[in-house]
Amino acid sequence: MRKLKMGIIGLGGIAQDRHIPAYQALSDKVEITAIQDLKITKAKEVAKKFNIPYVFSNYEELFAAVDAVTICTPNKFHAEISIAALEAGVHVLCEKPMAITAKECDLMIEAAKKANKCLSIAYHYRFMDSVQLAKQTMKEVGDPLVARVQALRCRKVPGWGVFTNKQLQGGGSLIDWGCHFLDAALWLLDEPNAVEVTGTTYNRLSKTPNQLNDWGSFDHESFDVDDHVSSYIRFENGASMLFECSWAANIKEDTTNVSISGSDGGLNVFPFEFYQSKTGAYLTTTAKVEDDQAKAGYLQAKNFIESCLGEAELVNKPEQARTVTKIIEAIYKSSESKSSITLN
Repeated sequence: MRKLKMGIIGLGGIAQDRHIPAYQALSDKVEITAIQDLKITKAKEVAKKFNIPYVFSNYEELFAAVDAVTICTPNKFHAEISIAALEAGVHVLCEKPMAITAKECDLMIEAAKKANKCLSIAYHYRFMDSVQLAKQTMKEVGDPLVARVQALRCRKVPGWGVFTNKQLQGGGSLIDWGCHFLDAALWLLDEPNAVEVTGTTYNRLSKTPNQLNDWGSFDHESFDVDDHVSSYIRFENGASMLFECSWAANIKEDTTNVSISGSDGGLNVFPFEFYQSKTGAYLTTTAKVEDDQAKAGYLQAKNFIESCLGEAELVNKPEQARTVTKIIEAIYKSSESKSSITLN
């Protein structure tokens, strides 16, 4: 069986903790042959750690050595590198978010179609057991009416890397953390067309000195991204979504939740529960599922590899990831303009 030759671009925590281990667990289908990072010393250390043969300081030079790449750079460079890889005839799995703007997403999709190569975005929550079970159960919900999505952290601003750098990342808690749950909810809702978005972003807490933070230290004076976001999204089919996310909030504890109420039933994803009025009673059905991040990363990698090899269809399609970026962009614009944003 032919193995896919994989390259990794950007060697931060997400590359070393999720993508490289997932690919090495799939060694019957893929081989990581090359890696690239601007910090060449770091790249050589990672190559030695994971026994990867080729190291590059320039990502363009890496393309000739691989069939596919996984892009783990700051958000600002997602579109640029993805397009370059696709134009070089290389399949692309890009870390979330797809890009900072919907226009950049369009250019990425156009490049993938022109090259006839796979382009997927690493929204791995779709592969979580609870989300997969919820997807299978959505037919029992009937017509979705209201979705409630929360991705709330109490004191977990990432104090490492460039997460709080607006120029490189495009935003904070929304574009980094909330995007996973927005994507999962839209997937469960079968990708409805969003027509209006109202949002408000905050960062007052993280700009206050001497704040407690569980995930390292950061400069409160230069902090210029969102640490808390609330929004309301209205869809063309009449459904609506209440969506909130945070890195830092004065709440009792971290909360991750996706719940959907429909015409025939309702469900909660984390933990999985299904609600339905039946036989004269209101019933709650529960299920034991294991929501394992490593397993989800493995399944995401497997789907991407098999899609590149022509053995499967992508679960994470770029057009769907573009919708997530479009809504995130609209939330930021709504907050800036203090008005609702109408989407085409």
